[in-house]
Amino acid sequence: MIGVDVGGTFTDVFVLDEATGSAEAAKVSTTRPDQSGGFLEGIARQVDDLSSVAVVVHGTTAGTNALLERKGAKIGVITTEGLRDVLEMRRRDRPRTWGLRGDFDPVVPRDLRLEVPERTLADGTLRTPVDLEAVRAAAEELLGKGCQAVAILFANAYANPENEQNAVAAVRKLWPNPHVSASCEILPEIREFERFSTTALNAYLQPEVSGYIKRLDSALSEGGFGGEFMIVQSNGGVMGTEMACRLPVRTALSGPAAGVIAAGHIARTAGFDNVITGDMGGTSFDVALISDGKSMLSPQTSIDFGMVVRTPMIEITTIGAGGGSIAWVDKGGLLNIGPESAGSMPGPVAYGQGNTRPTVTDANVVLGRIDPDSPIGGTLERLDVPAAAEAIDTHVGAKLGLTTTEAAEAILRVANSRMAGAIRLVSIERGFDPKRFAFMPFGGGGALHTGAILSEVGIGRAVVPRYPGVTSAMGCVIADMRQDFVQTINALTTALDAGALAEVMQRHVADGLALLDAAQSRFDARETVFEFDMAYVGQTHTVSVPVEVEVHGNRVQALTISDIEKAFDAAYHATYGRLLHNGARRVMNLRTAVIGRRPKFDLTALAPRGGSVDAARTGTRRVHFGDAWHETAIFDRLALPVGAEISGPAILVQPDTTVLIDPGLTGRVDAFGNTIIEPDGAQA
Repeated sequence: MIGVDVGGTFTDVFVLDEATGSAEAAKVSTTRPDQSGGFLEGIARQVDDLSSVAVVVHGTTAGTNALLERKGAKIGVITTEGLRDVLEMRRRDRPRTWGLRGDFDPVVPRDLRLEVPERTLADGTLRTPVDLEAVRAAAEELLGKGCQAVAILFANAYANPENEQNAVAAVRKLWPNPHVSASCEILPEIREFERFSTTALNAYLQPEVSGYIKRLDSALSEGGFGGEFMIVQSNGGVMGTEMACRLPVRTALSGPAAGVIAAGHIARTAGFDNVITGDMGGTSFDVALISDGKSMLSPQTSIDFGMVVRTPMIEITTIGAGGGSIAWVDKGGLLNIGPESAGSMPGPVAYGQGNTRPTVTDANVVLGRIDPDSPIGGTLERLDVPAAAEAIDTHVGAKLGLTTTEAAEAILRVANSRMAGAIRLVSIERGFDPKRFAFMPFGGGGALHTGAILSEVGIGRAVVPRYPGVTSAMGCVIADMRQDFVQTINALTTALDAGALAEVMQRHVADGLALLDAAQSRFDARETVFEFDMAYVGQTHTVSVPVEVEVHGNRVQALTISDIEKAFDAAYHATYGRLLHNGARRVMNLRTAVIGRRPKFDLTALAPRGGSVDAARTGTRRVHFGDAWHETAIFDRLALPVGAEISGPAILVQPDTTVLIDPGLTGRVDAFGNTIIEPDGAQA
């Protein structure tokens, strides 16, 4: 089994041999603009014969990058008369809170948003049948203007999709490719803007993402691969490539989600149900919270201002504080980190690929925290430490009156402060006490900042995975197959048609199980999760209401109205601490998740076999911590035995990352090869 995660700087590959239980990892530079080059190179480094591979699972940033960089396809929209500007009006919000200026350009310009006569009312009544001749004319006009994809966005299509389905059928007959997105297929849910935005962004991504996936699929097949190729979704599950090509909007946060899934599995296995993850790559620092073994899911997210995607996603907070984030001093004399990143090309100054502005990685190099003789990226056999020091002097030290060492420490303090702020955002500001959590750093640079995060946030310990630099790639191998469905109900519980609701639930389950049956994967178990969005009448915001529903085979046991009302009361009281007595309850949406639990490999397979602390020690190096240089012991981390304890200051080196143990901290190797880092004496 192979997991591949493509990041902004590196492409990570994790290979698991299920027969022997052994695992290997590789890290290559991400290729731009076509990421498939790095994907294939990384696999080729680890596997000679693709015919021996059963499964390849890919966490991709192709969709994320296309949205952030606005490099999706030229698309058009066909919509109901009077609604062509919904994408532009949004929720009447603005990019900046203060000031009178601010603009927003939707991914579809106004001349490519065409209206046709049709109307469905909010209760599903068909007032005006769709004018199919107008639909065909609009499609022909969009093709004439060079559109590669089209989105059909009709009013109230969630309540009755008939008009939209007829229009889609007409367009698909004349459209030259499969890139036709319909809102009733993508998101049959109330609220026009969110439905329109999600569907339009799906169309915007289809040509780019489907082309990318098909190139990979073709290259794998030509290499002899005959197994299953799957893509990680933003919800932490995986899906087949056919669905990924049809619903690329579900891959918007694919790569980061895979890392959180792996982190959760590793943490639970190691005995930590509450963990805050910190994925530090070359471009960003991604933070997520796992409570009681469960990742937080958000029903929607904004990829960028005005680009709203409403589909279940693991809640991930991202800041521009990766290893390649550039340090700069603004006009007011304040030191800033990011959001601009040097990426994989040209990369940090020390890589010798033409960059002259200092990055977080350059600061770590200058302070001795990264071994200059063992570069993970770039083209040099030895990192260019003098060049990194000169860049820090020129762009930071000279402007702030600091020495090289002081300027490098300042860069790290600002970066660490920003990362600590992101962790507080997902914990303290949401009612979670970080002292109850362990911190799990991963990505190429996360383990270099462990001590600073523990100190700044007040977290008691950190769990560094065996292969932190390729944790997201490992998550691809671990992730379950998951399909999410939604349907707007929009009815009072007193007027709810329990029979009709049961039919919708049955349809969701049947469709989800059919997708699992079509997969080549073996599942240890199948689960179905039902949840309602509900509120009291008159309330705008809903609460998520999980309900226990038995599924026998593929048959769903019907819910009673009393079951739904009791579940709502419990969820509302847990959220707000009170109930509104005699308040009428409304069911807005039904959400269904059908999950196939894929086999999880035994993490003890990653644990070291034998070895000794003395044999793993490779020497010492002067490393700067705080305000002093320390003679610091260097260890080959993968050679340390289970139970080994290393007191800081120390550096643990491995091919995919560097683990820093600050003075006053101790690292202990557990039975799964993780390194548990705690303050001295914490075990006692």
